[in-house]
Amino acid sequence: MDRKSIIQQYWQFAAEKEGWYPPYADALRDVDASLASWRPEGVAANTIWETVAHVIYFKERLIRRIKGFADQPLSGNDETFVVKGSGEAAWQDAVAKLFDTHRTLGRLLQDMEDGDLDTPAPSEPIGAQFLDLTVHDAYHTGQIIFIRKLKGAWPSHRSFS
Repeated sequence: MDRKSIIQQYWQFAAEKEGWYPPYADALRDVDASLASWRPEGVAANTIWETVAHVIYFKERLIRRIKGFADQPLSGNDETFVVKGSGEAAWQDAVAKLFDTHRTLGRLLQDMEDGDLDTPAPSEPIGAQFLDLTVHDAYHTGQIIFIRKLKGAWPSHRSFS
C-alpha cells in the first residue's frame, strides 16, 4: 500500500467506515440539537455541537491551505468551538457541513499525486496534515461518544463488522 492509499483508508475510517473506532457517522447518528447542545453540569467540557464546529474549522482550514489561501487569524483555539445558530435545522446543517468538508478533502486527496503529499501548506506537508486530521477526528469522535455515554444516549453494546 502506498502513502496516499493509507491516508485515504484512514480518511474513510474517520467519517463513514468502521475501523478501530466508530466513525462520525455512527457517533452522530440519532443526535438531535438538544443532545448536541447538552453539557455535563459542573464539568468543563465542550458540547457535541461545539466539537463538531471545531472539527469543521480545521477541515476547512486544510481545504483553504490546499487551495493556496492563507490561514484566518485566530486569537486562540477556543474560537474554533463556537456554534453558529440554534435549533434542529442549524444542527443538521452543521452535521451536513462536517461531512461535506470531509468529502471535499477526500476528493482533493484523491486528485493528488503521491508527491503532492510532500507539498508544504504553508509549512507542514499536506500529507502530514491529513494524518494529523485523522488522529484529530478519532480523538473528537471519542469525546462525542463519551458525552453520549454520560447522557445515556449510547448503546451499552454495539456490534460492528
